[in-house]
Amino acid sequence: MQLLGIDYAIVLIYMLGISAVGILLSRAVHSSEAYFLAGRHLPFWAIGMSIVVTDIGATDMVGLAGQAYRYGIAVANFDWIGSFPAMILAAFVFIPYYWRAGVYTIPEFLGRRYNVSVRTAMAGIWIVFLALDIGALIYASALFMHELLGWPYWTAALVTAIVVGVYTITGGLAAVVLTDVAQLVIMFVGSLAILVLGLWEVGGWSGMVASIESLGPEYARHFDLLLPADTPTPYPWPGILFGLGMVMASAYFVGNQNIVQRTLGARNEWHAKASMLLGAFLKALIPVLIVTPGLIGLAYYGGGLEDGDTVFPRLIADLLPPGMRGLMFAAFLAAMMSSIDSMLNSLSTLWTKDIYQRFLNRGASDAQLLRMGRGFTVAILVVGVATSRLSALFEGMYVYLQTLLSFFQGPTLALLLLGIFWRRTTATGGLLGLLAGVASAGLMTWKQAELFTIQDPFLYVSLWSFVLALIFTALVSLFTRPHPEERLYGLVYGLVMQDPAAQEALNRRADP
Repeated sequence: MQLLGIDYAIVLIYMLGISAVGILLSRAVHSSEAYFLAGRHLPFWAIGMSIVVTDIGATDMVGLAGQAYRYGIAVANFDWIGSFPAMILAAFVFIPYYWRAGVYTIPEFLGRRYNVSVRTAMAGIWIVFLALDIGALIYASALFMHELLGWPYWTAALVTAIVVGVYTITGGLAAVVLTDVAQLVIMFVGSLAILVLGLWEVGGWSGMVASIESLGPEYARHFDLLLPADTPTPYPWPGILFGLGMVMASAYFVGNQNIVQRTLGARNEWHAKASMLLGAFLKALIPVLIVTPGLIGLAYYGGGLEDGDTVFPRLIADLLPPGMRGLMFAAFLAAMMSSIDSMLNSLSTLWTKDIYQRFLNRGASDAQLLRMGRGFTVAILVVGVATSRLSALFEGMYVYLQTLLSFFQGPTLALLLLGIFWRRTTATGGLLGLLAGVASAGLMTWKQAELFTIQDPFLYVSLWSFVLALIFTALVSLFTRPHPEERLYGLVYGLVMQDPAAQEALNRRADP
């Protein structure tokens, strides 16, 4: 269905507005710190809103609705069970360590706690993951434009890459965060519109429930928040409580470069912690606004859609009037752009600080770092477009992204927990534990049909790779030499350095 003139006007105003923000902010970007961390001047409310809209992006608007269409409300646990405890843990335990260390990236922190090998391995893992993740987001955008506008797939993918690249490359993290604030408001307003109109069309909540239950007995559990352990879906309750609640969610909010980088740009430690707490509050609204439309689509279309990932764009095309359709299109673009711009900024930071400056040009000037960050952003956009159709090989793009995360989220959490809370953890133990955890996750994913009773068991893969990495790291650490205690000041629990200058000197020595 084609947009009308008023719809195009709304979309055009939005796109010009966020592009102008990036161009205007580019005047203030004169250093690598200003580009990668916004000069460490961001307020908590902007960071908190940016965290939410970074986490809930295009893949969630399309993918979560698609998973709710297939499996029901259980997918809401990725926000309700998977956000609150993890975000509180991040705010009060991990973020203070990152912020006091003055680092740019999570791998940089791990490098100071362990050694440069751990830093490099983790940076490499994150670069590969985020590059593939950007491809999935471009796929979501192109799929949306194809459904709503009828554009050819590759045309839509290229338009996405060009538009989002403009303000990210020019304005850096400051442009990313400030445009995210506007994008969150637009996304919430647009999603609320589809929720209200959709419920009206299906007869309210009770009418929607009745319509879905009438489709057959296989839909009876679409309204169960926790599904049985033997469910054939990817969301059994043990996986949700242990794989998601204990491992994936915790690792995501305490060790995800894409999320944590915002807090590293905070004005001070208080703003850094408060931003995560605000984000936890806002995340409670996400399942209502994004998961419910998947159920509405199931009732509205009677289960007749071949691909559940098309339910959200189809509802927009079929339910919303002119003007509102353009607003929803802008909301989708907002969600898509907020995720892509965040990943682009994180990727350029990882590459520039952890790889380029560390190995390729140790004496790089600040201007060189700035140019490298921007150039790498362009390169990653090209890779993202080229790999965008990989997510089509999985049962929904949300499963694709969660499967990718399951390869390393568990081992990352193991290294962070042991590194901060057990000063006996060694560099050798950290490196071998990380590699063993990632290898075990890959093996379990490859042999999933023989090891698990459900399809796409990424929750169980995350849980067991975390356990194995934890055990392996601990055992190796017991038989290898730990760092001297003075090296660990400010990096582990119970060893706090009160003198900031002394702490900074120790950190530089810890990561030569």
